[in-house]
Amino acid sequence: MPTPLRRRTLIHATGASLGALSLRGFAIDKSAAAHFTHGIASGDPLADRVILWTRVLPGSGNVNPVPCTWQVATDETFDTIIASGEAVARADRDYTVKVDAAGLAPGQSYCYRFMAHGVASPMGCTRTLPVGAVSAFKMAVASCSNYPQGFFHAYRDIAEAKLDVVLHLGDYLYEYPVGEYVNPIAEEQLGRKVEPEHEILVLEDYRMRHGLYRTDPDLQAAHAAHPWITVWDDHEMMNDTWRAGAENHDEGEGDFFKRIHAARQAYHEWMPIRTGAEGDQGVIYRAFQIGDLADLMMLDTRLVGRDEQLDYAKGIEQAGSVEAFLKNDLYNPERQMLGTEQEVWLQRALQNSKARGATWQVLGQQVLMGKLNIPVIPPEELAQLELSAYVRPRVEQTQQLAPYGLPSNLDAWDGYPAARERLFGMLAAHATNPVSLAGDTHNGWAFNLTSQKGEAVGVEWGTPGVSSPGLENYVPLPPEQMQALLKGASPELVAADTAQRGWTEVTLTPEAATAQWRFVSSVTEPTFTSTAGASLTARSGARRLDESRA
Repeated sequence: MPTPLRRRTLIHATGASLGALSLRGFAIDKSAAAHFTHGIASGDPLADRVILWTRVLPGSGNVNPVPCTWQVATDETFDTIIASGEAVARADRDYTVKVDAAGLAPGQSYCYRFMAHGVASPMGCTRTLPVGAVSAFKMAVASCSNYPQGFFHAYRDIAEAKLDVVLHLGDYLYEYPVGEYVNPIAEEQLGRKVEPEHEILVLEDYRMRHGLYRTDPDLQAAHAAHPWITVWDDHEMMNDTWRAGAENHDEGEGDFFKRIHAARQAYHEWMPIRTGAEGDQGVIYRAFQIGDLADLMMLDTRLVGRDEQLDYAKGIEQAGSVEAFLKNDLYNPERQMLGTEQEVWLQRALQNSKARGATWQVLGQQVLMGKLNIPVIPPEELAQLELSAYVRPRVEQTQQLAPYGLPSNLDAWDGYPAARERLFGMLAAHATNPVSLAGDTHNGWAFNLTSQKGEAVGVEWGTPGVSSPGLENYVPLPPEQMQALLKGASPELVAADTAQRGWTEVTLTPEAATAQWRFVSSVTEPTFTSTAGASLTARSGARRLDESRA
């Protein structure tokens, strides 16, 4: 049933601004001794600790360090403080503060806050990971939140849900300038214009864009309500990033690796993620133990090891034929998605999980692993569709390839089939119940993952986007018809939603893993309702979805 209408709470602030570069889009009262400008957050929980984050500016308006204290308590009144400490906000880290709050008990909820010069930050709620026997664990899975595409109602829905953790699988922000990849209603009528107005290229740009996103009240609420575990995808850096380049980077935009370093430093500063002291978000793949129930392995399928994406038009022209392109390029056994070092790390993590008896091995990663082929759209229907001048030639080109049974998205694992088959081999040998979670596409998906030999490997759920438009925005067929066409072309696809924004609730128990899409009614209206999709369940030991319930 739909939940009652919720009205967005707006942040109000008064007084003179200390300057746009330091405030990152937030107006403050200059008379205060310190200013907590962007809320509070926690992340990367372990059984005995969690990362705490905030941002605080000096009240003087000068570039001075801001000493602060942090507190973790069992109650909202902070009568029983479990852990506390000191930290300093400095200009060279954009006045962000991250601390690793240790000495906590496993599987417990806590309240936390920061204090600076007698000024208190907002209060946050967080939770440590459990140890031992775990009867249930609930996660929110989210991705693809584009500020000028609309409101972040999905984050508000997440904030109000009862959860153990939030997994964000990338595209937390987008790099584009004003007017590019926007919903005109959101940008012009709702005032959701990006800052800076140009495409972000250098450290100050990336910091400003993070700051703009974190002024959103719904995003702040979701961070304050739950601990987060995050990985980046491409737009935290630039579109279609790979290890040595990107589609959205050219020679006129400076050195690629300097731009990547700037993006990674801003990510390190602004996200509640456990990192080293170098000041640059380094290796991002890492693992978390959820008692005896599961191991969560967060992967980097975007940057650390990925080879350059293939392109049908360019590749087929260079190869001379579709058949040569498939043989020499797409199915090249040397193509990498994770990279050799990450593959070795993942195999060891899977082996350790199986050895310790964990029921589930959950892969939190960016792009779809399931095989999603180009659907054949009846020519008479394609001719009648209202497609933009940008979209129509691309759709018509892919329709010429549809009879070959080719994948629709070469930026996903479909563009790296040899690397996927190596991964499937690891999952078959070293995992008991594999589950892949994916973002990137802005739509909801459910797959039975199957090897080239036809063996059941595991299951995958792709989450709808928070606000970024989905397939319905490009090929406006009725959603039921589009799902039928996609399932007809893609034997592994069990269910899909190509028309709604939202997030995914994933519940793990010793008996089953269940996913349920949560949809918001609109991203351009100030109020919204949320509805739940069908439950999609994989029983322990099955390595397949229960299709009778899909």
